[in-house]
Amino acid sequence: MKSSKFEPWHGASYGVALALALATVSTSPLSAASAAQDTAPWQDITPKSGLSGWRTTGGAATYDVVDGELVGRAMVGKTNSWLVSDARFGDYIMEFDAKTDPLLNSGVMVRGQSRPDYRNGVVHGYQAEIDPSPRAWSGGMYDEQRRQWLYSLGRNDAARSTFRSGDWNHYRIEAIGNRLRTWINGVPATDVVDDTDAAGFIAFQVHAIPDRDAARHPEARFRNIRVITDRPQRFAMPETGLEQQGWLANRLGDRERKAGWTLLWDGRTGAGWRSAKGGAFPTKGWSIANGALSVTGGGGDIVTATPYRNFELSVDFRIAEGANSGIKYRIAPDGSGIGLEYQLLDDARHPDAKMGRDGNRTLASLYDLIPASNLLDPASPGKRINPPGEWNRAVIVVRGNHVEHWLNGFKMVAFERGSPAFRAAVSQSKFANVAGFGEWPESPILLQDHGDHVDFRSIKLRKF
Repeated sequence: MKSSKFEPWHGASYGVALALALATVSTSPLSAASAAQDTAPWQDITPKSGLSGWRTTGGAATYDVVDGELVGRAMVGKTNSWLVSDARFGDYIMEFDAKTDPLLNSGVMVRGQSRPDYRNGVVHGYQAEIDPSPRAWSGGMYDEQRRQWLYSLGRNDAARSTFRSGDWNHYRIEAIGNRLRTWINGVPATDVVDDTDAAGFIAFQVHAIPDRDAARHPEARFRNIRVITDRPQRFAMPETGLEQQGWLANRLGDRERKAGWTLLWDGRTGAGWRSAKGGAFPTKGWSIANGALSVTGGGGDIVTATPYRNFELSVDFRIAEGANSGIKYRIAPDGSGIGLEYQLLDDARHPDAKMGRDGNRTLASLYDLIPASNLLDPASPGKRINPPGEWNRAVIVVRGNHVEHWLNGFKMVAFERGSPAFRAAVSQSKFANVAGFGEWPESPILLQDHGDHVDFRSIKLRKF
């Protein structure tokens, strides 16, 4: 899901501060870091005529160097194209300017990967997004051909608003250790902690285009491409206040801890969880192995030992084909397990997806009440789902009566508990006769045993 903070971080002043730092003498950390860039050991890696040190792969786009600018021209097809560096990079800082046709999505690979045993050598891995669409997620971190969005800009309006479609935009990328950060036109865009790839190539993407755009051959242009590879941590920018998205399995990043996140599951034992019917952690139907908490059926629901009122909950889940489960909150105090539910479902194979009303029993929906829909990008109403057997991320935000469901960086549901619209939905649901449904002030978090195999990990929460 694309910042994990509920309110967007207002970072527009960052670019102003950076400009002032370059023009004035100051002892602030920002100005010190800005001044250090002038003496940093930058290396120009802008491709030269002939593209020596680079290779093309993927689709049919053409790459050329014109007046010192790398120009990629899109071609009709279904496969995206890449200009890939022969060199591999581990820790580094990179800056470049990019300009794309408003029709053309693009991106730059950070520690990119390609190997024969993974999808026939397709380019995959971390990508700094260039997104000229109205969604404007430029600077976001996308896991190309793998997990999709690691950090969308769904909660970072400051970065979204700074991108200039059809014009030059300045990017900065810091890949240092297991931390990846991006800036767009001086505004912090993403802060990701992930340990999947420690090194890889740099690559410039050109999307394929449909037949209707064939006559235009839209372009993606890049210039002033430079890197620091010699101890780049010396030239890293100061902390920005942007929320961090952690992808370390069952672990928290430093800034996640500082933001108040705690793990609800330790990755090894059943500590902190118990049977929803009371007593200890189930002795059957649930298992713990290889960093996953798995339900296989027959053990009953489990709940946290602690109740929660206002919180943000993040859960990575992996469903088997045809599986059904759920994450419940604001559950009834009578021990019945009835409550608000973030539906977990294989929409393509489980019959529940076609039941209820208007799809309100599908993945990420408020079960039997409100169907999931892409609220951040109405032009693309579908869900971004990784298929059964691969990990997805569910996020639930409860702040007073306001509730949101997020799936893989996209907001899918938003509602107000107790509102006329909410109560109307309840009246048409299977919970119509449950007094006070969903309006209880607090409750434990519940993981549902619906008899199917579902894995959970990286279960983390922060209280508001």
